[in-house]
Amino acid sequence: MSRKVSGDARNVGSNRCESAVIQMARILALIVIVWLLIGVVAAAQRHYFSGSSTNCAKVGTTAVTIVAGPLNYAGANPKVHCNPPQPSK
Repeated sequence: MSRKVSGDARNVGSNRCESAVIQMARILALIVIVWLLIGVVAAAQRHYFSGSSTNCAKVGTTAVTIVAGPLNYAGANPKVHCNPPQPSK
C-alpha cells in the first residue's frame, strides 16, 4: 500500500533547510561586520586615520589592522612595509 504525499508536504523539509541556511548566512554576516568594526576601532585607537601624509605602508598597515580585527586586542600588531618603485631618470 503506497501513500501519496502532496507537493506541499515534500517541500516542508526543503523549506526548513533553506531557512536554516539563510539564518546561518545572517549570523555569519553579522559576525564579519562586528569583526571589521572592532578592527576599525583598533585602527582608530592607534591613530591610523589621523595625519595628512599617506603612503602605501600607512594604507597597508591600516587595512591589515582592520582585517585582523579582534586579533589586535590579543597582541597582534600588523605592520606593512613597502617600497614603491621610483620614477626612472
